[in-house]
Amino acid sequence: MREKPTILQVHNRYQIPGGEDTVAENERRLLEAHGHRVVRYFRDNKELKDFSLLRKLLLPVSTIFNSRTYREVRRLIRTEHIDIVHVHNTLNLISPSVYYAALAEGVPVVQTVHNFRLLCPGATFYRDGHICEDCLRWGLGCAVKHSCYRGSRLQTLACVISTKIHRMTGIYGKLNYICLTEFNREKLLNLKQVRPERVFVKPNFVESYPEPILQEESRLNQMVYAGRLEKLKGVDVLLESWRLLGEDAPRLILCGTGPLEDWCRDFICEHGIQNVQMRGFTPNAEVRRLMAQSRALILPTRWYEGFPVSIVEAFSVGTPVLCSDLGNAGSIVTEGVTGRKFQPDSPDDLARAVRDCKGLCESAYRTYLERYTTQRNYQYLMEIYDGVRKRNSHGSE
Repeated sequence: MREKPTILQVHNRYQIPGGEDTVAENERRLLEAHGHRVVRYFRDNKELKDFSLLRKLLLPVSTIFNSRTYREVRRLIRTEHIDIVHVHNTLNLISPSVYYAALAEGVPVVQTVHNFRLLCPGATFYRDGHICEDCLRWGLGCAVKHSCYRGSRLQTLACVISTKIHRMTGIYGKLNYICLTEFNREKLLNLKQVRPERVFVKPNFVESYPEPILQEESRLNQMVYAGRLEKLKGVDVLLESWRLLGEDAPRLILCGTGPLEDWCRDFICEHGIQNVQMRGFTPNAEVRRLMAQSRALILPTRWYEGFPVSIVEAFSVGTPVLCSDLGNAGSIVTEGVTGRKFQPDSPDDLARAVRDCKGLCESAYRTYLERYTTQRNYQYLMEIYDGVRKRNSHGSE
């Protein structure tokens, strides 16, 4: 084995840029900074806008298996001497054919699990205003019934057919997976052909922040919310808890925009809440600066989330996190160590968490140093790659 494996990074960008794009880019930089050669095979769903009518009609077929991907990936593996194929997203243009191409060339595949799409065609385990795991309990047909993918029964059916076909071939049992949290790993293992020894946990990472303030008394008496102003994110629960706290509440800074923006202003005005500031869209650098000055970051989400990078950004500046005891966010935050957890949809319990959030700055920062730095993430990644290559060399694929 060569000391520094060459990586083929595979990613299908969505039409609207998102967190998966950022993670893929950060990992590329991390690997190259440590002397690895990273070859990229990227497609972009913006290409769909230029498709002819015929190509659009054939999209459900190529979403299941894209022969172009299969040919091009096999060629890249041979010409670039690829050691590991690391996949982030395959929908819609790349397709799962990348898995078959890699295994046909005898190269192991690592798939980062950014969402729940292998188990839920909508990828979120959330519909109609509540957590939904019907596809786990009753089968993928539930997603078709509720049009869970992009609100389209036809597109959902295409996703379901693709997932069922690849489950039948057994391909998912031949892959290796990186889950971002233990919660994510537990959910993935509901897919029976996936073996526990092939599923690893490696969180995302963020760059360190210069000189975090670890003395709580040196911080401002304020807390920060950073995200969309929408019901899914629980911003209505957050403001109701501030109403309950009354004059005892610290200052609350809302960073973000969204469909509940006007509702938030009306609620604040109607109830005479004095200590809430709405900042609107706020650049990430400014959000981190506000976090570094504050007593806590608050994440009152109603759904499982993917991997909220804002939590790790808070830890990187020594700021504890108050979050719903739910899903991936609840899996990242340790009660009484890196923050406080509260029951989703409970303004009273959130108000209790606000009052109880004291003395956690140092432990939040220590957790960042132990788990979420760039160097620690590289170590995680190399441990995974080494294990995957060793298993592959023993012919267990």
